[in-house]
Amino acid sequence: METAELIWQNGEFVPWEEAQTHVLSHGLHYGSGVFEGIRCYETERGPAVFRHRDHLERLAKSAKLYYMELPYSVEQIAEATRELIRRNDLNSCYIRPLAYRGYGSLGLYATDAPIDLVIAAFPWGVYLGEEGQKHGIRAKVSSWRRIGPGGLIPHAKASGQYLNSILAKHESENAGYKEALLLDERGFVCEGSGENIFLVRDGEIVTPPHVASILDGINRKSVIQIARDLGYTVVERDVARAELYLAEEVFLTGTAAELVPVREIDDHLIGEPGEITRHVQAKFEDALCGRAEEYLEWLDFVEVGASTDEPSKVS
Repeated sequence: METAELIWQNGEFVPWEEAQTHVLSHGLHYGSGVFEGIRCYETERGPAVFRHRDHLERLAKSAKLYYMELPYSVEQIAEATRELIRRNDLNSCYIRPLAYRGYGSLGLYATDAPIDLVIAAFPWGVYLGEEGQKHGIRAKVSSWRRIGPGGLIPHAKASGQYLNSILAKHESENAGYKEALLLDERGFVCEGSGENIFLVRDGEIVTPPHVASILDGINRKSVIQIARDLGYTVVERDVARAELYLAEEVFLTGTAAELVPVREIDDHLIGEPGEITRHVQAKFEDALCGRAEEYLEWLDFVEVGASTDEPSKVS
């Protein structure tokens, strides 16, 4: 992976190589952490973070669901992120804020363990590749089911929960596919290993609902609004596995992947990206890069040259 000069860690900007944590940190042993994936895009007005506050509010909600109190407010984290982008001299980047239980306790009821908070910002291309964005990817329905609300909290973006996605991702890659698609515990379509899923059926856009154990994706909500603004009908409902093979078009959305079409699922050919997918994808990319006036409110512009006087801390 590409690196940057600085990482923000517990209120200080430290050199990338020095951003370390103790080997007995609670989060390392039990996955007791929450995180976000956020992107900053280069626009005509300078770097802009896409739906910055929405992501950070989800971070705070995920932390609350796992009984973690963030040591900084959403606005403090947002300002630290903007300053980190400035100090790393980045025009576009991937941003990873992470809050986790640190060193101090190894018991499961670890209320005495400190909550550490770090923010990294660094260059990272689209997760599933530029070729996949243009021509679509091959995906496989995983034998692993998505975590259910009876055991964990699908709506939380929690570190330990991604072991579920890792199993599915390894299975799909080892079988020669680019991505995994997971069913929920009931057998309905849920999402990709790191993306939400949309299907086009009879001219309508269909996507699994919240009760299908999905993560409430920020890009998912953005694409739903864009599609409706473009005049398409978007329906949130349970999706049967067979519908994946019968769909006219399929695409995935996520911060890392952005919007990527799916051309084949389990050796069932969907085909090259369709008209609806391309239409929504083009408008979504305009929104990300500040070319769509109606969605500028989604962008948090980073004022280059507006660094704070404080050399190391954001309190």
